[in-house]
Amino acid sequence: MMIKFLTIGEASEVLGVTPGTLRRWESSGKLIPERTQGGARRYDASKISQTTFVDTPNPRKTIAYARVSSHDQKNDLEQQKQVLEMYCATQGWTFEVISDLGSGMNYHKKGLKQLLNEIIKGDVGRLVITHKDRLLRFGAELVFSICEAKQVEVLIINKGEDTSFEEDLATDVLEIITVFSARLYGSRSRKNAKIIEAVKKNVTDIYKE
Repeated sequence: MMIKFLTIGEASEVLGVTPGTLRRWESSGKLIPERTQGGARRYDASKISQTTFVDTPNPRKTIAYARVSSHDQKNDLEQQKQVLEMYCATQGWTFEVISDLGSGMNYHKKGLKQLLNEIIKGDVGRLVITHKDRLLRFGAELVFSICEAKQVEVLIINKGEDTSFEEDLATDVLEIITVFSARLYGSRSRKNAKIIEAVKKNVTDIYKE
């Protein structure tokens, strides 16, 4: 039987962790890959599984993070939280859920700040999210880098398309236009108000198509 070997990217997908986590596991001796002649990592597919390498005791807390962009998506937020809670409970983890209601372009959300503060303090051992974009629209990789530096495992439950992607993107685009328009014409100007209203209508019409 021929042994199937996975690249570090493929292995991270199978295990639901970041490549940085795999490198840390290698340093600690938890999961040692084979090496090609060129020095690239290769993982024996028959020897890795989420049960073996992810479901391990961790003295630091597990945080599940959920986010939606607008009040209209509150039902989606509850669904996210339910998915996260069920996933963490199934793994047997003790966990805490942090949720946010705000744009993926907003870096000042209360929940996100709490999450980052706890990661930086070293209180978090595992971060669980439903989709990458639930963390931030742009900048998620920076958060993942902080997690890697603080030895926090990151698990993304769903690798497929986020069903609320288009609605979130519409909200984020509107936020960008609002900020730049306010800077150009003043937040209370009539011209600014007209621009915002026109953008809202266009974004709404596109989203409905």
